[in-house]
Amino acid sequence: MTFKVEREIGSKLLSIEVGKLAKQAHGSALVRYGDTVVLGTVVSGPPREGIDFFPLTVDYREKMSAAGKFPGGFFKREGRPSTKEILTMRMIDRPIRPLFAEGFMDEVQIQVMVLSADMQNDPDVLAVVAAAAALAVSPLPFQGPVAGVRAAHIDGGFVINPTRAQMEYSDLDLVVTGTPRAVNMIEVGARELPEDKVVAAIEFAHQHGVAPICEMLEELRRHAGKPVEWTPPERDEAFLEDIRARVWDELVAAKSIKGKQERNAAVQAIYDKTIEFYCPPEDPNPKYDPTAVKAAVEKAEQELVRQRILNDGIRPDGRGLEEIRPITAEVGWLPRTHGSALFTRGETQAMVTATLGTASDEQTIDDLMEEYSKKFLLHYNFPPFSVGEVRRIMGPGRREIGHGALAERSLEGVLPGPEEFPYTIRLVSDILESNGSSSMATVCGGSLSLMDAGVPIKAQVAGISIGAVQEGSRYRLFTDILGEEDNFGDMDFKVAGTRKGVTAIQLDLKAKALSFEIIREALAMARKGRLHILEIMDNAIARPRPDISIYAPRLLTLKINPEKIGKLIGPGGRSIRAIQAETGAQIEVEDDGMVQIACNDAEKARRAYDTVLRLTEDVQLGRIYEGKVIGIKDFGAFIEISDGQDGLCHISELDESYVRSVTDVVKLGDIVRVKVISIDDQGRVKLSRKAALKEGAG
Repeated sequence: MTFKVEREIGSKLLSIEVGKLAKQAHGSALVRYGDTVVLGTVVSGPPREGIDFFPLTVDYREKMSAAGKFPGGFFKREGRPSTKEILTMRMIDRPIRPLFAEGFMDEVQIQVMVLSADMQNDPDVLAVVAAAAALAVSPLPFQGPVAGVRAAHIDGGFVINPTRAQMEYSDLDLVVTGTPRAVNMIEVGARELPEDKVVAAIEFAHQHGVAPICEMLEELRRHAGKPVEWTPPERDEAFLEDIRARVWDELVAAKSIKGKQERNAAVQAIYDKTIEFYCPPEDPNPKYDPTAVKAAVEKAEQELVRQRILNDGIRPDGRGLEEIRPITAEVGWLPRTHGSALFTRGETQAMVTATLGTASDEQTIDDLMEEYSKKFLLHYNFPPFSVGEVRRIMGPGRREIGHGALAERSLEGVLPGPEEFPYTIRLVSDILESNGSSSMATVCGGSLSLMDAGVPIKAQVAGISIGAVQEGSRYRLFTDILGEEDNFGDMDFKVAGTRKGVTAIQLDLKAKALSFEIIREALAMARKGRLHILEIMDNAIARPRPDISIYAPRLLTLKINPEKIGKLIGPGGRSIRAIQAETGAQIEVEDDGMVQIACNDAEKARRAYDTVLRLTEDVQLGRIYEGKVIGIKDFGAFIEISDGQDGLCHISELDESYVRSVTDVVKLGDIVRVKVISIDDQGRVKLSRKAALKEGAG
């Protein structure tokens, strides 16, 4: 039996239908907004043996057929997920994962696919709704509802689920997810927007988007939901209390060690000793499972960390709640990169390099919505040595792609436009040490590296992460979180921005939801921390270098008449190849007549520029040209002043004195300086060597 709920959200009707598709899944829902249609499904299976985590997998795919397009590549079918798809998978996972019942360890797989795309309504936030709707009608112990919307800030007002065309005019790209009464995930990309505007946008998005959709999902659950089929496992409270009493004092001592590696080693020794006590190696059938013992020790460790922060304001490394770890910043320390920075905050260290390239270095994105080129790329790498571990070395995972995207979004708002700075820019962040918030260290290092490379960014950007521990109505916020504070705390609230305002936010919660009061307080704390970090960064480099690196290509641009493109390229590309061979420059021509010239040698780049200009520009009245004599007649000489453009220099204009014969002054093949003295209605050009000689003498 099908059931559908509909409601106007933003400017369009949102419909959620269940019971029509994928009926063998444990839950499925079809979501439509405009002509964009998304299918969400969820299935579950028995838990894996020996795991100590919730195995939730989220997969999101944008089928090219949804937009009437063929996939690119040789095979003409969808392959590995794109960056956009991976980021959307993370966007679905983050608000949903905390809402599953504690102790639920079944294998869960959420699959979301775009079936139809109208090219205006982005399917990513609809994918969150589709996944939440599938969970709402499933028999899984999901403590929803949860919903998500996008919001924009256009001409001083907020818009829910804006179209792609509207987003072109917005200085804010906000995605908010939450429950009926609070928020549980935020993503922001902004152009230095004040904190109060960001909070107002979050409240607006929740009130006019998230809450109404949650009401729709609740109605869906009441009419079409299946009864929950999971029973929480029984907890052996005596066993947990026994382990807590055994390890508590040792954990207190271990957690008082300030250094990360020393502290972790001491804690690990407690784990090993406790597991050995309850699961003796000589006993083939111990009473307790090692995984259960480990989980019990971890629960005691979590309780200790949270209790010390909440009750005593004591953090694992001994800092105060608003104290930021020692920071050092260094730029220009790598000799041959176009820009480099080393940013260290406590035990987190990011090495960020900048590379400047040409239009040919842009990344072409074959997206479902459109094909476009990216001029700014930021790649984030997290090698295992950064945390002192041995792991399989692979390509970037979802976490690395997500952290890179956050840092990229943080810096995008301060980049110059292509008219001011036409270079393609690539930043690479290699995390050399990590103990909390390496993505925000990447933002700081990226800003420093851009300045070192001579990129004229509008302002320095810094990032900081705010953590939280909350029990009931009591909570404590703290600045510059450690890895274990992230692990045992309730919140990782990353905020990046300038002195003027916010450029990016990413909120991840382990708690069910976050109040607007805490959001305001966290943003205020983040601003205070950000200003402190900016002061230190300015001591390293306060403004962009006036010139780019001597090792970076010199990039010159000019706009030519599109009708002259063929003349510049020449038959079979002969003309443009000749210029490139002569100067060593790389020349790229766009269909609109924009020409980009790149060369590592500034003088050769200028020569190529002058040649292109001379070849393509219209003849200018009153200008002096250097031309070649290509024809001689009794009445004068024909002189080519640019490729394909010649003019007549009458015999009376060849010299200041009387000229009996043209060949007395010039011969075929001579290079002479002439001035354009007239251009008639038919485009015929009259030249004067005499006038050029006078100006040269003057």
